Amino acid sequence: MNKKISRREALRIMALTSTAFLVSCAERAKKLLPTPSLISSQTPIQTSTLTINPTEVSHDKPSIEIDTEKDINRANVYLTKTVSSDGLLRIYEAIGRKAFGKVAIKIHSGEPGGHYFLQPDFISSLVNEVKGTFVECNTAYGGRRSTTDSHLVVMEEHGFTSIAPVDIMDADGTMSIPVVGGKHLKEVIVGSHLSNYDFVVNLAHFKGHMMGGFGGVLKNMAIGMAASVGKSLVHSAGTQTTGFGMGTPQDDFLESMAEAAKGIADYMKGNMIFIDVMKNLSVDCDCMSNPAAPTMADIGILASLDPVALDQACVDLIYAASDSKNVIERIESRNGIHILEHAETIGFGSRQYELVSID
Repeated sequence: MNKKISRREALRIMALTSTAFLVSCAERAKKLLPTPSLISSQTPIQTSTLTINPTEVSHDKPSIEIDTEKDINRANVYLTKTVSSDGLLRIYEAIGRKAFGKVAIKIHSGEPGGHYFLQPDFISSLVNEVKGTFVECNTAYGGRRSTTDSHLVVMEEHGFTSIAPVDIMDADGTMSIPVVGGKHLKEVIVGSHLSNYDFVVNLAHFKGHMMGGFGGVLKNMAIGMAASVGKSLVHSAGTQTTGFGMGTPQDDFLESMAEAAKGIADYMKGNMIFIDVMKNLSVDCDCMSNPAAPTMADIGILASLDPVALDQACVDLIYAASDSKNVIERIESRNGIHILEHAETIGFGSRQYELVSID
């Protein structure tokens, strides 16, 4: 049965560390970037709060209780510490929104040479439950995932074709989805096959990222579901459809990712769920052929109907963990939290949430 966990239980799940560590973590973050929701916000838009019923943890002083009735628009973020195929299926069931019709499962196919991407045997129970099709789009940076034919071979080599159909969504062209309220993007360009699906399961491997600081469901949608030209559009903050947009200001790139993700979510009109798997927590993305080895213990599987709240909860778990130094440095060196700040600013989800244990 789902249960709202107490503050004491939540902190034990998140950190398994002492209060002294949390305080030192807060002081360190204040000196660098005004980022995690365990830390106080420095500007009006940074308003995330890790919300735990019946009491809460505030940004400035994690031990102080505040009036929960004053906080609104909190999303439920479900958590299981069981990092297994069974845990993944149970977290899907906890969300309460069942996939229907033709279901796309957006995963990362994994760059050849890498091996930390979500493995087929780990996700097979969920794939079978929703009767889904794996979807991906080609890359904008060359390599074996840059063309449809070679990308399909990679998917086969990595075992995905053995458990479900695979669809490279930009194999037959692209489609443009409008972005409403964007600062940089007026459109996000995705694979044309997206129009064939009734429902999307955004199944992300949460980890660090060499450009975004971290990658979760927002990145898995904004970049992962964009066609090759759409990826370039995001990387260049809307200025070009080829290359990486070298020289694009970092915050502009992060803001463009938030806007692209919002455009895709708006297009799906709520027929979408979001899952972050916090295992193999490397500082590098699954797009690396030789990613750094994970330096953190696995944390759990989280899910929500609000992708902003979900990624925020994962970031908070990183900051609360005792073995997260390398991943925190990667996040802060890229100002990674800004994707969440901008997503909330443009009305795409909330950084406030309640953590709900299903264990």
